[in-house]
Amino acid sequence: MKTLILAGGSGTRLFPLSRERYSKQFIPLVDDESLFQKTVKRALLFSSPQEIAIVTNTDQTFLIRDQLAEIGCDCLVLAEPAGRNTLPAVYYGIREISDPGDPATVAVLPSDHLISAESEYKTCIRRAERLATDRLVAFGVRPTSPHTGYGYIRPGRDIGDGYLVDAFVEKPDAETAERYVADGYLWNSGMFLFETDLFCAECERHAPEVCQAFEQSLDAAYGQTPSVSIDYGIMEKTDRAAVVPLAADWSDLGNFDALYAVLPKNGGGNAVRGEHIGLDSQNNLIISDRLVATVGVRDLVVIETKDAVLVASRSKAQRVGEVAKMLKEQGDDRAEFHTMVHRPWGSYTTLEEGQRYKIKRVTVPPKKRLSLQMHHHRSEHWVVVKGTAEVTVGEERYLLRNGESTFVPAGTRHRLANPGLLPLELIEVQIGEYTGEDDILRYEDDYERADVQ
Repeated sequence: MKTLILAGGSGTRLFPLSRERYSKQFIPLVDDESLFQKTVKRALLFSSPQEIAIVTNTDQTFLIRDQLAEIGCDCLVLAEPAGRNTLPAVYYGIREISDPGDPATVAVLPSDHLISAESEYKTCIRRAERLATDRLVAFGVRPTSPHTGYGYIRPGRDIGDGYLVDAFVEKPDAETAERYVADGYLWNSGMFLFETDLFCAECERHAPEVCQAFEQSLDAAYGQTPSVSIDYGIMEKTDRAAVVPLAADWSDLGNFDALYAVLPKNGGGNAVRGEHIGLDSQNNLIISDRLVATVGVRDLVVIETKDAVLVASRSKAQRVGEVAKMLKEQGDDRAEFHTMVHRPWGSYTTLEEGQRYKIKRVTVPPKKRLSLQMHHHRSEHWVVVKGTAEVTVGEERYLLRNGESTFVPAGTRHRLANPGLLPLELIEVQIGEYTGEDDILRYEDDYERADVQ
């Protein structure tokens, strides 16, 4: 069986943990593995690495490859030139992994769900696999509450390994959600399983404009295809839909209250990741890189990152997306980036910045290098902390080792590389009238970024 993992998109519902350029699927929310890595490991229960494909956006391709390397899995990574919702993403992925005339069974998995991959999960996948010969199979989650944030599926006739789908319904209001739960509706998990030929036939039937768009080049296809979800484009219209109840612990971790629910609690009902001292404090979610002390508080969300602190009532924490939206409208980079920013060549962390300076810690993995570049408005000092740096400044090229430094004047072409077998770490001090990330002119780039001159 093949697996298609959808790992594009951005999200700020868990701000400041998640940012537009570092969304929740890549964050180690519940332990040391990201939700994306957990999804890949679930896929490996049924598919070999060569049978797994990941659809993402261009900006996240390098991050995905890094996280795949961390778990020792080399999969096909497909980059969408633009976001067009889930149906074009699935169609693109199916087109790339299908062999003409040799239909395959494919599981489609979102990358940002937390699912217990125990025997019940495996049994559900096998049931769906048996139905997939003539059905597009959705996975429905038995509701634990009348949730208004999910779409619902109304199961119909029992067909052995699952049920025919009577209807897909949109996110309801509270009263309607209570009725759905009482009537046995299922939450729509966004997971699917089907044979490629059947999927393509139903796409031709119900969303021909998507199929026609992909008769062109990839860029042209994404310029023409409508933005449409697989639910709206196909599943709500097809008469070939079935649903298998997902008998496994499931959460989409869509807000901080959902994250609180899945984390272990201490004696006061507090869910804590980090160091916490609580006096008369109950039922709080606390995530921090430093000590958090609480006194006489309950039902709060306290999130601390290096550049932001969130304090919210757990019952109102779903509004945190409004905070991120306000920052974005103000042109504040914190809506998009953490202080640690991932790049194709490694990462950098902003340690401090002022009106005419910025200090970064730069990390470059072995055998990686930055672009050959130049800055108009700033000079840079580099001090090697760990590893060996190969430095190009103007016409000179030389090595720097622990404790050694160099200076890059403004307007000078330069490049940083790690020729060694160990990670390179250095401190970069930028000085100039402008230290923004857009003051960069690239002349050569190993990662084929679009702004190379």
